Amino acid sequence: MKFPKPGEPVRGSKTGQPVMALLDLLGRSWAMGVIWYLKEGPSTFRKLQEHCETISPTTLNVRIKELTHAGVIERTLDGYALTSRGEELFELLSPLGAWARKWAKEMNNKEN
Repeated sequence: MKFPKPGEPVRGSKTGQPVMALLDLLGRSWAMGVIWYLKEGPSTFRKLQEHCETISPTTLNVRIKELTHAGVIERTLDGYALTSRGEELFELLSPLGAWARKWAKEMNNKEN
């Protein structure tokens, strides 16, 4: 399994610029959904799968491995949880989520 890693080629960057490696990781299906859900607290595999609705067990397993390898989530006694690095990443992404909601509203108003 190939994990996005700074300094190695990733989608969008032959040199593996750190921000591009991060965007490669976060751009994979359900990666952001897993992070967003775990912000609410630890979760079991089954609860993550229920939350992500259409995710296959194989895809969820791969995302968990990738996010764990990146140091964003970890396995705890209560299930999977964000690490301190994962919490920091969520705090950085949260304003992006707010911006996206504003942008979506503006785009929807533009179409009407």
